[in-house]
Amino acid sequence: MHDLLISGATLIDPARGINAPRDVAFASGTVAAVADSIPASEARQAIDAAGCLLTPGMIDLHVHVFPGVSCLGVAPDPNCLARGATTVVDAGSSGSDTFPGFRRFVIEVSDTRIFATLNISTQGMLSSHVGELEMLEYADVDACCQMIDANRDLILGVKVRLTRDAVVSQRCGLEPLHRARAAADAAGLPIMVHPNMAWADSLDDVLAVMKKGDLLTHTYHDSDTGILDEEGRVRPAVLEAVERGVLLDVGHGAGSFEWHVVEAAFEQGLLPHTISSDLHTGNIAGPVHDLANVVSKFLHLGLSLDEAFSRVTSVPAEVIHQAGQLGTLAPGAVGDAVVFELREGQFDFRDAPGETRTGSRKLEPVTVVKGGRVYRQPRPTANSPSQES
Repeated sequence: MHDLLISGATLIDPARGINAPRDVAFASGTVAAVADSIPASEARQAIDAAGCLLTPGMIDLHVHVFPGVSCLGVAPDPNCLARGATTVVDAGSSGSDTFPGFRRFVIEVSDTRIFATLNISTQGMLSSHVGELEMLEYADVDACCQMIDANRDLILGVKVRLTRDAVVSQRCGLEPLHRARAAADAAGLPIMVHPNMAWADSLDDVLAVMKKGDLLTHTYHDSDTGILDEEGRVRPAVLEAVERGVLLDVGHGAGSFEWHVVEAAFEQGLLPHTISSDLHTGNIAGPVHDLANVVSKFLHLGLSLDEAFSRVTSVPAEVIHQAGQLGTLAPGAVGDAVVFELREGQFDFRDAPGETRTGSRKLEPVTVVKGGRVYRQPRPTANSPSQES
């Protein structure tokens, strides 16, 4: 007897190349069966999802979910899991001084599955007024490595933000990037780099430090260290970095997604490897709202459902070394899934500066399954996202 059956939906599972009607059953927290038809009598609970899409639980590689400590932190369960992101990676909200608290008071008590990249700054992202790398002493390689070694089950890489003035003082320059590189190399992990407005002549200086498996997040911003040159062409260094295995992550955020940049990049064939939200207090009420809303923007940009969902399921699962377990609904995989309505109409989608594009399709998660059981959000919360329409 299965614990749960979802029937009648179109299953989109890019990891297995499936986009077809399938029934999916769950038992003991995992995917138990996938078939053209599974009788409802074989499950304790059955959900008729006719007319809907069924996907693996989404994976968001860039969020900030350390509420009450990080200035950008939002509650993970109502804003990630309840909205279809069953697995998330917190991108540097905590550093070596603050990760133990993040682990104990957020990761271990949340229903959302949470991993982290550790900020090279020991304090992480505490203040909106004083940057975490205002003093170079915060970029402590040894402390970073020690915390990684003690928490390898959860820490997947090293994060560094490079925005001048707001995060990094001029006297620090690009040294925090080099220290993040040193810590990541010592730990055998990748770096995630936030390059916007870095103390650099161009993005080329940042990319020169990056290696295969590293993630360049905030791909589509229009700062002077963006992916486009003065003539609107993708910089050759970006193409060279992608060729050697550097991964491009969306990291939409409140200031890192601009329609004209992403449209120019798409015209030149430069697509992201992964779609992430950079969800935080500054964008949860818009323009991000949640990962499903960001994926909807990429449907408007022309990605197919398979292409869009691969970037929030199978590809990020590979990035975090969970392929076959997360990001797929293959039998034996972890039982995380989302039932979506693909709504048709006119929907306004805003970029970070506020420019609007009107799309004709929008994804709305209607049922979320975590570990083989339907997730029920305990009660509405004040910072649950409103939706663009």
